[in-house]
Amino acid sequence: MKATVSGDIIASTALSTKGRIALEKRLKQLIQLLKKEFGIYARVIKGDYLECYIPNPEEALRVALIIKCFIKSHPIDVKSKKKEIALFRMHGIRLAIGLGSITRFNPRKGIIDGEAIYLSGRLISRQSNPHGERMVIKSTLFIDATIRPVVEEFEPVLALLDVLLARCTARQCEVLTLKLTGLNEEAIASQLKITQATVNQHSRSAGWNAIEKAVNRFNQAIKNLPK
Repeated sequence: MKATVSGDIIASTALSTKGRIALEKRLKQLIQLLKKEFGIYARVIKGDYLECYIPNPEEALRVALIIKCFIKSHPIDVKSKKKEIALFRMHGIRLAIGLGSITRFNPRKGIIDGEAIYLSGRLISRQSNPHGERMVIKSTLFIDATIRPVVEEFEPVLALLDVLLARCTARQCEVLTLKLTGLNEEAIASQLKITQATVNQHSRSAGWNAIEKAVNRFNQAIKNLPK
Protein backbone atom coordinates (compact mmCIF):
# COMPACT_ATOMS: atom_id res chain seq x y z
CA MET A 1 0.00 0.00 0.00
CA LYS A 2 1.13 3.51 -0.86
CA ALA A 3 -0.39 6.92 -0.23
CA THR A 4 -1.09 10.05 -2.20
CA VAL A 5 -2.36 13.46 -1.24
CA SER A 6 -4.26 15.59 -3.74
CA GLY A 7 -5.29 19.16 -3.04
CA ASP A 8 -6.61 22.33 -4.56
CA ILE A 9 -6.10 25.86 -3.27
CA ILE A 10 -9.36 27.43 -2.13
CA ALA A 11 -10.30 30.78 -3.72
CA SER A 12 -6.85 31.24 -5.25
CA THR A 13 -8.37 33.58 -7.87
CA ALA A 14 -9.28 35.96 -5.04
CA LEU A 15 -5.59 36.68 -4.52
CA SER A 16 -4.06 39.71 -6.18
CA THR A 17 -1.56 39.17 -9.01
CA LYS A 18 1.22 39.82 -6.52
CA GLY A 19 -0.41 37.41 -4.09
CA ARG A 20 -0.67 34.63 -6.68
CA ILE A 21 3.00 35.03 -7.63
CA ALA A 22 3.94 34.85 -3.93
CA LEU A 23 1.78 31.73 -3.55
CA GLU A 24 3.52 30.05 -6.48
CA LYS A 25 6.88 30.69 -4.79
CA ARG A 26 5.50 29.35 -1.53
CA LEU A 27 4.31 26.16 -3.21
CA LYS A 28 7.84 25.63 -4.54
CA GLN A 29 9.15 26.02 -0.98
CA LEU A 30 6.56 23.49 0.21
CA ILE A 31 7.65 20.95 -2.42
CA GLN A 32 11.28 21.38 -1.36
CA LEU A 33 10.31 20.92 2.31
CA LEU A 34 8.37 17.71 1.60
CA LYS A 35 11.20 16.28 -0.45
CA LYS A 36 13.82 17.15 2.14
CA GLU A 37 11.94 15.94 5.23
CA PHE A 38 10.03 12.94 3.84
CA GLY A 39 11.49 12.09 0.42
CA ILE A 40 8.14 12.91 -1.16
CA TYR A 41 7.57 13.62 -4.83
CA ALA A 42 5.16 16.52 -5.22
CA ARG A 43 4.04 18.66 -8.13
CA VAL A 44 1.78 21.62 -8.81
CA ILE A 45 -0.62 21.52 -11.75
CA LYS A 46 -2.17 24.66 -13.29
CA GLY A 47 -0.88 26.78 -10.45
CA ASP A 48 -3.34 25.73 -7.74
CA TYR A 49 -3.63 21.91 -7.76
CA LEU A 50 -1.17 19.78 -5.80
CA GLU A 51 -0.35 16.07 -6.09
CA CYS A 52 1.98 14.17 -3.77
CA TYR A 53 3.22 10.59 -3.83
CA ILE A 54 4.04 9.30 -0.34
CA PRO A 55 6.01 6.03 -0.37
CA ASN A 56 5.60 5.59 3.42
CA PRO A 57 1.80 5.65 3.80
CA GLU A 58 1.90 5.94 7.59
CA GLU A 59 3.16 9.52 7.10
CA ALA A 60 0.19 10.58 4.94
CA LEU A 61 -1.76 12.40 7.65
CA ARG A 62 1.33 14.21 8.94
CA VAL A 63 2.15 15.30 5.38
CA ALA A 64 -1.42 16.45 4.71
CA LEU A 65 -1.42 18.56 7.87
CA ILE A 66 1.97 20.07 7.02
CA ILE A 67 0.58 21.08 3.62
CA LYS A 68 -2.57 22.48 5.21
CA CYS A 69 -0.70 24.52 7.81
CA PHE A 70 1.98 25.67 5.37
CA ILE A 71 -0.63 27.09 2.98
CA LYS A 72 -2.69 28.64 5.78
CA SER A 73 0.36 30.46 7.10
CA HIS A 74 0.81 32.18 3.72
CA PRO A 75 0.60 35.97 4.16
CA ILE A 76 -2.26 37.68 2.30
CA ASP A 77 -1.45 40.63 0.06
CA VAL A 78 -3.40 43.70 1.15
CA LYS A 79 -4.69 44.22 -2.39
CA SER A 80 -6.62 40.94 -2.22
CA LYS A 81 -10.00 42.46 -1.38
CA LYS A 82 -12.54 40.01 -2.80
CA LYS A 83 -14.95 38.48 -0.32
CA GLU A 84 -13.65 35.02 -1.22
CA ILE A 85 -10.27 35.84 0.33
CA ALA A 86 -11.82 35.08 3.73
CA LEU A 87 -12.27 31.48 2.55
CA PHE A 88 -8.60 31.27 1.62
CA ARG A 89 -7.59 32.73 4.97
CA MET A 90 -9.79 30.26 6.88
CA HIS A 91 -9.27 27.07 4.87
CA GLY A 92 -6.28 27.54 2.55
CA ILE A 93 -6.49 24.26 0.69
CA ARG A 94 -8.71 21.19 0.30
CA LEU A 95 -6.79 17.95 0.78
CA ALA A 96 -7.61 14.31 0.19
CA ILE A 97 -5.55 11.30 1.27
CA GLY A 98 -5.71 8.21 -0.94
CA LEU A 99 -4.46 4.85 0.33
CA GLY A 100 -4.02 2.01 -2.14
CA SER A 101 -1.67 0.66 -4.76
CA ILE A 102 0.59 2.65 -7.06
CA THR A 103 1.22 0.67 -10.24
CA ARG A 104 3.39 3.21 -12.07
CA PHE A 105 5.57 5.94 -10.69
CA ASN A 106 8.06 7.88 -12.78
CA PRO A 107 8.91 11.33 -11.39
CA ARG A 108 11.02 12.25 -14.42
CA LYS A 109 8.01 11.80 -16.69
CA GLY A 110 5.53 13.08 -14.11
CA ILE A 111 3.69 9.76 -13.88
CA ILE A 112 1.73 8.75 -10.76
CA ASP A 113 -0.69 5.95 -11.58
CA GLY A 114 -2.73 3.59 -9.42
CA GLU A 115 -5.60 3.27 -6.99
CA ALA A 116 -4.20 5.71 -4.43
CA ILE A 117 -4.03 8.69 -6.81
CA TYR A 118 -7.45 7.86 -8.29
CA LEU A 119 -9.00 7.82 -4.81
CA SER A 120 -7.53 11.13 -3.67
CA GLY A 121 -8.14 12.82 -7.02
CA ARG A 122 -11.80 11.79 -7.16
CA LEU A 123 -12.41 13.10 -3.64
CA ILE A 124 -11.09 16.52 -4.63
CA SER A 125 -13.08 16.54 -7.88
CA ARG A 126 -16.32 15.97 -5.96
CA GLN A 127 -15.73 19.14 -3.95
CA SER A 128 -15.42 21.42 -6.98
CA ASN A 129 -18.13 24.05 -7.28
CA PRO A 130 -20.21 24.13 -10.47
CA HIS A 131 -19.40 27.23 -12.51
CA GLY A 132 -21.12 30.30 -11.14
CA GLU A 133 -22.30 28.81 -7.87
CA ARG A 134 -21.52 30.52 -4.60
CA MET A 135 -18.62 28.80 -2.89
CA VAL A 136 -19.61 27.08 0.36
CA ILE A 137 -16.88 25.22 2.24
CA LYS A 138 -18.21 22.51 4.55
CA SER A 139 -15.01 20.51 5.01
CA THR A 140 -11.53 20.39 3.55
CA LEU A 141 -9.87 17.18 4.79
CA PHE A 142 -10.85 13.85 3.25
CA ILE A 143 -9.65 10.25 3.09
CA ASP A 144 -10.41 7.18 0.99
CA ALA A 145 -8.73 3.79 0.97
CA THR A 146 -9.04 0.32 -0.47
CA ILE A 147 -9.31 -0.90 3.15
CA ARG A 148 -12.65 0.42 4.41
CA PRO A 149 -11.98 0.25 8.21
CA VAL A 150 -9.25 2.87 7.72
CA VAL A 151 -11.80 5.27 6.22
CA GLU A 152 -14.37 4.51 8.92
CA GLU A 153 -11.85 5.24 11.69
CA PHE A 154 -10.23 8.36 10.28
CA GLU A 155 -13.04 10.22 8.51
CA PRO A 156 -14.32 11.61 11.84
CA VAL A 157 -10.75 12.33 12.99
CA LEU A 158 -10.09 14.40 9.87
CA ALA A 159 -13.40 16.22 10.35
CA LEU A 160 -12.36 17.27 13.86
CA LEU A 161 -8.87 18.28 12.73
CA ASP A 162 -10.51 20.37 10.02
CA VAL A 163 -12.45 22.33 12.63
CA LEU A 164 -9.30 22.89 14.71
CA LEU A 165 -7.23 24.14 11.80
CA ALA A 166 -9.97 26.40 10.46
CA ARG A 167 -9.73 28.34 13.74
CA CYS A 168 -5.94 28.67 13.64
CA THR A 169 -4.21 31.92 12.82
CA ALA A 170 -1.45 32.14 10.23
CA ARG A 171 1.14 32.33 13.03
CA GLN A 172 -0.27 29.28 14.79
CA CYS A 173 -0.16 27.39 11.50
CA GLU A 174 3.47 28.40 11.07
CA VAL A 175 4.28 26.90 14.47
CA LEU A 176 2.28 23.74 13.70
CA THR A 177 4.14 23.26 10.42
CA LEU A 178 7.47 23.26 12.21
CA LYS A 179 6.20 20.99 14.99
CA LEU A 180 4.87 18.50 12.45
CA THR A 181 8.29 18.38 10.78
CA GLY A 182 9.80 17.38 14.12
CA LEU A 183 11.33 20.57 15.49
CA ASN A 184 11.17 21.16 19.24
CA GLU A 185 9.90 24.40 20.74
CA GLU A 186 13.37 25.80 21.38
CA ALA A 187 14.35 25.34 17.71
CA ILE A 188 11.04 26.81 16.54
CA ALA A 189 11.47 29.86 18.78
CA SER A 190 14.95 30.43 17.34
CA GLN A 191 13.76 30.07 13.74
CA LEU A 192 10.73 32.34 14.16
CA LYS A 193 12.59 34.78 16.43
CA ILE A 194 10.00 34.55 19.21
CA THR A 195 10.18 33.25 22.77
CA GLN A 196 9.71 29.59 23.63
CA ALA A 197 6.78 30.62 25.84
CA THR A 198 5.09 32.19 22.81
CA VAL A 199 5.65 29.02 20.79
CA ASN A 200 4.07 27.02 23.60
CA GLN A 201 1.12 29.37 23.77
CA HIS A 202 0.52 29.11 20.01
CA SER A 203 0.76 25.32 20.24
CA ARG A 204 -1.81 25.06 23.01
CA SER A 205 -4.19 27.51 21.33
CA ALA A 206 -3.99 25.53 18.08
CA GLY A 207 -4.74 22.21 19.82
CA TRP A 208 -1.33 20.64 19.28
CA ASN A 209 -1.88 17.82 21.80
CA ALA A 210 -4.94 16.56 19.89
CA ILE A 211 -3.19 16.96 16.53
CA GLU A 212 -0.14 15.04 17.70
CA LYS A 213 -2.27 12.18 19.06
CA ALA A 214 -4.22 11.95 15.80
CA VAL A 215 -1.01 11.85 13.73
CA ASN A 216 0.55 9.19 15.96
CA ARG A 217 -2.61 7.06 15.91
CA PHE A 218 -2.76 7.24 12.10
CA ASN A 219 0.91 6.32 11.85
CA GLN A 220 0.48 3.27 14.07
CA ALA A 221 -2.78 2.14 12.46
CA ILE A 222 -1.32 2.17 8.95
CA LYS A 223 1.87 0.43 10.07
CA ASN A 224 -0.24 -2.38 11.58
CA LEU A 225 -2.17 -3.07 8.37
CA PRO A 226 -1.48 -6.45 6.70
CA LYS A 227 1.40 -6.23 4.24
